[in-house]
Amino acid sequence: MDEKYSIAVAQSGGPTAAINASLAGVFRRAALCPEIDKIYGSINGIEGMINDVLVPLDIILTSENDIELLKMTPSTVLGSCRYKLSEYAQSENDYIHIINTLKAHNIKMFFYIGGNDSMDTVLKLDKYCKALGEDIKIIGIPKTIDNDLPVTDHTPGFGSAAKYVAATMQEIIRDSRVYSIQSITIVEIMGRDTGWLTASTCVLRANGEPAPHLVYLPEAFRDGFNMENFLSDVEKMMKRYRAVIIAVSEGIVPSDHDYVKTGADAFGHTDNSGVGKYLEKACSKRFGCKVRSVELNVMQRCSSHIASLTDISEAEKIGSAAVDCALEGNSGRMMCYRRISSEPYRIEITSCDVAESANKVKYFPESWITPNLCGVAMDAVNYFLPLIQGEPQVIYRNGIPVHFRINT
Repeated sequence: MDEKYSIAVAQSGGPTAAINASLAGVFRRAALCPEIDKIYGSINGIEGMINDVLVPLDIILTSENDIELLKMTPSTVLGSCRYKLSEYAQSENDYIHIINTLKAHNIKMFFYIGGNDSMDTVLKLDKYCKALGEDIKIIGIPKTIDNDLPVTDHTPGFGSAAKYVAATMQEIIRDSRVYSIQSITIVEIMGRDTGWLTASTCVLRANGEPAPHLVYLPEAFRDGFNMENFLSDVEKMMKRYRAVIIAVSEGIVPSDHDYVKTGADAFGHTDNSGVGKYLEKACSKRFGCKVRSVELNVMQRCSSHIASLTDISEAEKIGSAAVDCALEGNSGRMMCYRRISSEPYRIEITSCDVAESANKVKYFPESWITPNLCGVAMDAVNYFLPLIQGEPQVIYRNGIPVHFRINT
């Protein structure tokens, strides 16, 4: 690659508070490379590459202030998608369009920021380019609030989501304790297949908070969620606490889960939200006290006003490291965090074969789940705490956080 060339970056899957920091990291590092001519952003993930809908980031991001504001802007400024590429042996149509876009703009490096499904796209596209003999570097940059990507110690976006969830849980606890009557509050937290985010509520114990009193993760119930056992757990806590607080993952699916939506996305993922309301009805029927459920829903994904500085800083660094990885001649890699120690907290950024992560799930360790299946061990607290440290400087205008926007 002696001659000048361009690069492209895209974002995919669910938004987070840190995904734009990774985009900023890619941009900042690439802008320092004299061999890189133009830096493109692909609108709506891989769909932008298929349809040749690109924007010139080096014209849009014109100052350090722009980049800093981009870092602190939640969600995906380039838009997102949940588009599944077929195997190219079955259909080359999408791949041909992508290659045409790459060649039309002289793009020699493509960076895809996303989760499990996005790494599937990186894997397939890298295989196709190699099969054609095309010298195009394809690199995956991890992102998901679910923290369920294998190999990497944690994922960009998770720390900020965990911080928001824990802070919101603490506020719910304060609210629930103001009355003298018995009450039950069930907080439903995202996590389609895994309980990492729900488990992160345990960090409140570091400040002496006993709640949430019960924590339910999908990993504890591979053989099925027993409603009678759940109600028995709640009853025991009601004898100890006037206001019982319960954290439950949306991935907890009781056998008669008629609330689960029947449709699925391109990757076969169903919408499991609704378990909180389901358990609320069961508790209300059994105990007859004040019961409410709170579904945090999309708020937990993009709450940059209470983001983790550690998360934002690491997200930018891993984006920058992805450019270095490609410059070193690598392709078909996913960037990773490797934890060196928790006290003091130290990590290094490495990469792995994307095949080790694509379409695979990293589950919350069963050894960190208490024997009664409704709590988590201190090992989890020690793992989570470093990830939520620090508060970024948020820029406000008229009392509202300012966000960077791209008009497309």
